[in-house]
Amino acid sequence: MNLSDLEGVGPVRLETLRAVGIVSLRDLLFTLPVRYEDHHTEFPCSVKTPGNILVNGVFQDAPKTAFFHGISRVTGTICDGSGKLPVCWFNEPWMAKTIKAGEPVRLYGRLNIKNGRRTLQNPKIVTDSGWIPVYKALKGFPAKSFRNLIEQALENLEDCCPETLPSSFRMQNHLCELNFALREAHFPGSMMNLEIARRRLAFERIMIYLLYVSLAGKVRSRAVPMHFSAGAEETYWQSLPFEPTAGQRKVLGDIAGDLQEDHAMARLVQGDVGSGKTAVAFGAIALAKEAGFQSSMMAPTEILASQHYLNARQTLEPLGIRCRLLTGSTKAKERREILKELAEGSCDAVFGTHALISKDVVYGKLGLVITDEQHRFGVKQRTALQDKGASEDETSPHVLVMSATPIPRSLALILYGDLDISVIRELPKGRQAVKTRIVPEAKREDMYGFLLKEAGKGRQAYIVCPAVEDSETSDELRSAKAVYSSLKESRLKDLRIGLTWGGQKSAEKEQVLQDYRDGKYDLLVSTTVIEVGINNPNATVMVIENAERFGLSQLHQLRGRVGRGSEESWCFLLSEHSEKLDILCKSNDGFVISQKDLELRGPGDLMGTRQSGDGISLFAGDARLLEEVSDAVKKLRRDPAQAETLEALNLYATSYFADNGHMIALN
Repeated sequence: MNLSDLEGVGPVRLETLRAVGIVSLRDLLFTLPVRYEDHHTEFPCSVKTPGNILVNGVFQDAPKTAFFHGISRVTGTICDGSGKLPVCWFNEPWMAKTIKAGEPVRLYGRLNIKNGRRTLQNPKIVTDSGWIPVYKALKGFPAKSFRNLIEQALENLEDCCPETLPSSFRMQNHLCELNFALREAHFPGSMMNLEIARRRLAFERIMIYLLYVSLAGKVRSRAVPMHFSAGAEETYWQSLPFEPTAGQRKVLGDIAGDLQEDHAMARLVQGDVGSGKTAVAFGAIALAKEAGFQSSMMAPTEILASQHYLNARQTLEPLGIRCRLLTGSTKAKERREILKELAEGSCDAVFGTHALISKDVVYGKLGLVITDEQHRFGVKQRTALQDKGASEDETSPHVLVMSATPIPRSLALILYGDLDISVIRELPKGRQAVKTRIVPEAKREDMYGFLLKEAGKGRQAYIVCPAVEDSETSDELRSAKAVYSSLKESRLKDLRIGLTWGGQKSAEKEQVLQDYRDGKYDLLVSTTVIEVGINNPNATVMVIENAERFGLSQLHQLRGRVGRGSEESWCFLLSEHSEKLDILCKSNDGFVISQKDLELRGPGDLMGTRQSGDGISLFAGDARLLEEVSDAVKKLRRDPAQAETLEALNLYATSYFADNGHMIALN
């Protein structure tokens, strides 16, 4: 049976499915729900816990409709024996006619609580029961239509999704059958069944990923060994105005050893915010230059690329290393000059964004490729940069990847199975730990008073918001533009306040950030665009609005924008107390925080490792599952009696990734 045989799938919808990688019934069945709605558990109208809820009651009076600025708002009150609950719908005027006074109705939606006021926002009328799957929105497919396709595909489950794991292996590792897993993953009979299903699917994905990475990792690209003087590392360190930490020295030593080998280096350098990874990367560039090779360093944003370039001019150009910056904003004339220098070899190190992998960029003798904030790039982009240095004799450049997002070692070994891992744990001398506090709404004015005192000392601050503009459907989130406007009328109105966000025009954004670095603003209001690449030692206060909306690792990254000088620095989390935020207040160690983030959110969410066309998070489940799978694979390899099973699973892994193996992060 083909997709086109399903009822409701015409030529247009068929193309829509193919565009997102769904080309078979199997692909469709592995497009799993992103979440589930509980249409079984009913809450009383007196409920006071925010979140998604289902209530069953009546409206004593018909809902009323009001319009403002072209937006409709329907309001009413649902009641039951426990009390009343205000309800509102934005831009759904038909609800005023759909809801009948005095008639029982079940509503499912999000309960928001602000300043003690409860509101059930944009709920939908529910007539079914149980755990209802919710899939990622697909243009042209209403939710009910897509669920109907899944139901049809499940009728042919045994034919299109045969079992992939040997029964003996399933029994040893307590895994259910594939057909049970897929049925329960789409339409769970209970939460217990759903957990059993998710464990089976996640276990299999992690296992074949590990097997594939292991097989692919046995082959390292050939490289031309670099030759430099024995004292090259020390010469570089002595050129810097500070004393390197022991961790920095060790990691550069590891890199120096790699560069002298005849196979390409593939090393991940992990370091917490401010640990000095960039200085190590610049040291590698200096070694490559002495050996007669060019280096290329790619960053995910123009801001970060420019920051690296400016630092490189101060650090590397005094050593005779010619540096250039190449981004999407580079003017045509300057771009032509840079391309000419790269091709001739007169440019020793180029810094930039994905512009570095454009077709017209040709390197004369590229020997070292560095990617910063590695997890933010698609694997294709990273591979394309490495391929720029591939030569006719089939040698490749050495590869160094850096990440300021600390990853627990157990997860790092799985995610980057083909990379050698180096970790820098110490912070440079003089750096102070940032003091972190949770600030409830009632204490906002006190915090503003603290900001005024810091500004009076000549210090600067950030205020980071989770959104750019206010949402029509939620009055909970504080947006950057709304906060910027409100500050102009607050007790901070006399401060010089700047505003920036991700979608702002590049030139405008760069100007705002440069003005902030130059001290022309006391306070910068922004979205998470300032998460990486902003270095302003004079900033001592970080304020994060709606802190509960961010993950722990991202909060830690944002906190890392302050405390970059020698002054005492603070991070204020505007939110109520929670287990997650308390962790941040107790620790400044990014590796401890990332381990907690891993436990709270699951590794798939933490790293964003979702396979395209698969619908399932590759690392769904908790951190313990990673170790379970890793142990199972080790047992397979050690036990001669399991040789046949191992061979079968290796073939399965190779076959599975034959078409999309390039999506695996081997570099």
